[in-house]
Amino acid sequence: MDLVSLDFEATGLDVQRDRIVSFGVVPIRMGRIEVGEAVYQLVDPGHVPPSNESITVHGLRPVDLRGAPSIEAARTALAAAIGERFLVTWWAGVEAAFLDKIFGGGVRKWLRRAVDVRDLVIALEGDAGRELTLTMAAERFGVPVANPHHALDDALVTAQLLLVTASRLGRRGRVQLRDLQRLGGPPPVLSRPRGPM
Repeated sequence: MDLVSLDFEATGLDVQRDRIVSFGVVPIRMGRIEVGEAVYQLVDPGHVPPSNESITVHGLRPVDLRGAPSIEAARTALAAAIGERFLVTWWAGVEAAFLDKIFGGGVRKWLRRAVDVRDLVIALEGDAGRELTLTMAAERFGVPVANPHHALDDALVTAQLLLVTASRLGRRGRVQLRDLQRLGGPPPVLSRPRGPM
């Protein structure tokens, strides 16, 4: 079963107002992270400039985004990178909301095909796991972080965390994708992904 780790950076976290400014996608095939097939792209947010807070986090200024493809142009590359794979994310609700904004179909549709690695960390760490950021969780589990809040590095870190946490949960008997998805509570029924477009 093919998976793909996905991360967005955006102008802010208000999904109604904000727009993505970059995405990183890293395929995971048969338990192997396919770094050579990773995709990273900047995206012009159009009329919604990055907030000062978001610039502080991801470092992408309006000048850095000048000349980047519009979301309409980037949609094709993102759709091809995601394909009909299950999604691996950190805090799936955020990615699902932006995916719904880009492709439609509803947030629940996107959550049905997502495994939230944050939920796996919480399953292993208990309530203390709820306080961890992606970088903190990576440090806790020995996953290297080269460039925090860079969409491609965050997607790579999320992919590595999936493998580490799934392996540890596998020792407890949880090894199926459906089991991993259910760790976050009662999710929508996991369904076979269809292409985003």
